[in-house]
Amino acid sequence: MGEAGSCSAATQLNSNLDLERQTRGGTFRRMAVTDFDVKYVAHLARIALTPEEEQKLGAQLGQILGHIEKLKELDVSGVEPTAHAIPLVNVTRPDEVRPSLPHDEAMRNAPAQANGLFVVPKIVE
Repeated sequence: MGEAGSCSAATQLNSNLDLERQTRGGTFRRMAVTDFDVKYVAHLARIALTPEEEQKLGAQLGQILGHIEKLKELDVSGVEPTAHAIPLVNVTRPDEVRPSLPHDEAMRNAPAQANGLFVVPKIVE
């Protein structure tokens, strides 16, 4: 489906959400999702669905979108946007120069070597 299909799906979802707000006064209710919307989402996800799975996914999508609409009613003006629920700290060690494996010791385990380098099979022709 091209851009026209995605606009139609988005338009349909938005009109369903508007209808939900108008008919229920903002209270939570399972939103109706058309077969086209479910098929379009399945196409985007590159999954094949049976009619029963389409019906089940439609109901699940309706519930998810209904919960999102309910969350939109919250006042979050005093909440700072974050990428994570809790602050993250980098747990890696500092980058410090340390002694490494001596060259002779590393080459001792090489199955094949030439001029002090590892010889490996050619993988690009």
